[in-house]
Amino acid sequence: MNKAVRLLFASILWSNALFAQQSDGYGINLPKFYRQKLHFGFSISGTQAEFALVPKPNSQLKDTLINGRLYQINSVLPIKGNGFALGFVGDIRLAEYLRLRFCPGVSYAFRKIEYRLNSLPLDSIKLFEKSVESFFVMLPLELKIQSKRQANFSAYVSGGSGFAIDLYALKKSGAAGGPNQIAENIKLIPNDFYYSAGAGTDFYLNYFKLGLEIKLLTGFKNLLKPSSNVFSQSLNTIKNQMLVFSITFEG
Repeated sequence: MNKAVRLLFASILWSNALFAQQSDGYGINLPKFYRQKLHFGFSISGTQAEFALVPKPNSQLKDTLINGRLYQINSVLPIKGNGFALGFVGDIRLAEYLRLRFCPGVSYAFRKIEYRLNSLPLDSIKLFEKSVESFFVMLPLELKIQSKRQANFSAYVSGGSGFAIDLYALKKSGAAGGPNQIAENIKLIPNDFYYSAGAGTDFYLNYFKLGLEIKLLTGFKNLLKPSSNVFSQSLNTIKNQMLVFSITFEG
């Protein structure tokens, strides 16, 4: 038992000594990091994406024939989906509490659109879910406003804009309309511009800075590609929205 206690105590002392490296005598890790002009890193993110939809009024919706019966779209709802993102971080110090960040990366997003169809006459209901996958190359430019560093911690807010291209949307699809339109996917314009707003915290560890961030991305453009597909024709606009939870590592 005593030997185990001694080993445990020695392990604690060794861990404290290890984490005390690269700090000053008062426990401040990376004391010069805060004032560095330029540094780099990478980010790993989980995402939650959905579409911001504006459906057409019911009076403008066309009827569609399914299995010999006539149906009309009654409602259209977005459904959230999860994804991930990987990115590179480039950070330039502009002023004491102001930094410019360029964070190019890639992101996979999955979301759905639910269509509720009523038969004519009204005696049955059908639900259809159209899945939409995207693989984005993203090029954001952001400003980061930091708080004053408190020991090994600081908070910040960020905002900016960026350009995204959806590689999946670049793929060619078959002819629209006709008897197979139930199986067709929603077609999107691949290029989009977006703005971002976020907040986070930075933790100054012994060898690098660890950041935790939550950020909302909202697309500017209507991405709906004209199509004779009944599902596309039920929409006026479709825009990207994404909530991003990130962990950054900067050295």
